[in-house]
Amino acid sequence: MVAMALAEALFGFRYADVHAPWRDLFARFDPAEVADLGYEDRIAATYDRLRVVDRHVHDVEKLVGDPESLAALHEWAAPVDGGLATVAGIHYNLFLGSLLDHGREVGGRRRVGTFLCTEIGHGNNAARMGTTATRDGVGFVLHTPDVAATKFMPNTSAIGGPKTAVVAARLIDGETDQGVFLFVVPLDAPGVRVELLKPKLGPAIDHCLTTFDQVKLGPDALLQGPHGRIGADGVFTSPIGNRRRRMLHSIGRVTAGKLCMSACAVGAVRHALALAVRYAHVRQVAALTGGTDASVPVWAYRSHHAPLLDGLATAYAATLLHRAAVADAGDETRVALTKAWVTWQGRQVIIEARERCGAHGLFDANGIAPIQTAFEGLITAEGDNLAIMVKAAGELLLSGADPGPDPDLLQNLLVLAEGIWRDRARTALRAKGRRGPLDRWNRTSTAALRYAEAMAGRMAAGELLSAARKTDVALLRVLHRLLALRLLAPATGDLLAAGHLTAAQVEAFPTMRDEAYADLAPHALTLVDGFMIHEDVSARHPITAPDAVTHARRTLSLIDVREETA
Repeated sequence: MVAMALAEALFGFRYADVHAPWRDLFARFDPAEVADLGYEDRIAATYDRLRVVDRHVHDVEKLVGDPESLAALHEWAAPVDGGLATVAGIHYNLFLGSLLDHGREVGGRRRVGTFLCTEIGHGNNAARMGTTATRDGVGFVLHTPDVAATKFMPNTSAIGGPKTAVVAARLIDGETDQGVFLFVVPLDAPGVRVELLKPKLGPAIDHCLTTFDQVKLGPDALLQGPHGRIGADGVFTSPIGNRRRRMLHSIGRVTAGKLCMSACAVGAVRHALALAVRYAHVRQVAALTGGTDASVPVWAYRSHHAPLLDGLATAYAATLLHRAAVADAGDETRVALTKAWVTWQGRQVIIEARERCGAHGLFDANGIAPIQTAFEGLITAEGDNLAIMVKAAGELLLSGADPGPDPDLLQNLLVLAEGIWRDRARTALRAKGRRGPLDRWNRTSTAALRYAEAMAGRMAAGELLSAARKTDVALLRVLHRLLALRLLAPATGDLLAAGHLTAAQVEAFPTMRDEAYADLAPHALTLVDGFMIHEDVSARHPITAPDAVTHARRTLSLIDVREETA
């Protein structure tokens, strides 16, 4: 069966033990159960669901230590309950993961955990954060010295029960600032002040402002490790002289968090596309036959199905790029590129999917609108996309390697386009006459970011082509062709000027793209079947009803139905 072969390409041989359990668990959670609750009640319901998830986790250390399983949790949670995916990621990855990485046992912990790093005045310059933990005898005093040091947006309220936090703070040892370390802090301790923020874009989560007024902590509060520790003699030692590197070691779980964000994105994109594609096959519109009564599914029109087919090609490639990043989780640059590309590309796909559903796509009950609003958080969380792409671009300029030619014509053109931007960026970086490092980077960054973006797109297309080469499912080859043609469209001028393309080839690209649409359009339902979305989850959305009139009534007529059944 073609759909099963597609699913195997997307999820791999570990689908049964890694993905299927999460898929089945999150299918239990119906968004309608919490849709009519007030803001704080919805937050409380999210933590109730987190406890259901926690009861499902039989070996918490195994989950926290396995990037593939941890990412799969997010992949299946996000389309069903974006708030649950968020608090689960904070609890399992950032909180329990930080404890585990610092040698602490996590199996017996059942209080909800949270993670406090970002401050109102300190984001990507977190190494200079204001929160301090000053040694006081054998313990520490945690303090917020000013408004700028207020911890910004962690989920620290008492809603859902008491929480324990891992708090990033500068360790002050006598007169010496040893850099940022993590401290375990019960949030119901004296001196902790939490202020619930107003609702924001996205799911209901208890985002807060959090400050500390001379909070006393015991000696075990400090998470020590190879990056620094206080010995039995009371002396602090660290083999790492650079305080920023100590901080990066302390908050290393943020890299795994990027994988969790890309996992949320690929799961949500597949879900939104499945809804839009299936709706397009049942929504009837006028046929171009001249008759007054003739109709066809709106999917029949190229203007409608072409953007969704582009989305399907992106979804397959993004999922496979994410899989490759999870398998190589130690490559921080690759993880950053993946997170940024998947979430940026995914946002555009979801915008298109929502629009293709018309007004029905605006209703939460139809599943796409909540995903669209939640996506903004994915783009910002665990490192704002632009910031992490800038960092990745700078690293690539120093170490990025030529991936080498590919026998596939279109894939090789992506390699060549990437090389053009790499060479431009390196030329700009080496140019003379720059007035200091900032001026040098400003004159380099445009080309450097284009280089990083081109690399991410080339890698995504390459993962899709690699999957196609491992199977006899021809649809994967066509998806790759469609994706590559879309990614190459803005680069044809550069490739033509460099002699890598002829004018005739450039002129042929639009026709090739149209032919790919024609080849894929009859198989769109098979392509979304490969996403393995649980039938119970799909059935909850009125937009999936086979009868368009029934769908419209279920979506829009809730008040009338209540009156009739009263």
